Amino acid sequence: MALTKIEIVNMLNEQIGLPKVECVRIVESFFDIIKSELEKGSPVMVSGFGKWTVKAKKARIGRNPKTRENVTIEARKVVTFRPSDALRDELNT
Repeated sequence: MALTKIEIVNMLNEQIGLPKVECVRIVESFFDIIKSELEKGSPVMVSGFGKWTVKAKKARIGRNPKTRENVTIEARKVVTFRPSDALRDELNT
């Protein structure tokens, strides 16, 4: 099961003891800052955790597996995440 924002809020509340309303504002602000920077095209790096970047994907021809019909996949931007060496080491111990 995935970790949700409300679970992060609850963990902050338990570990730090701030009121839940304040924890919600902190979590929302954190994600708003990350989204804002990514929208500008700036990478976001959290030391010891990893780096998010926005990459542009070119338009390409794909195939509908059900009908086997060729379709054009539009150009788009995608967010990628690369974990730090410290996080990778932590996960692999």
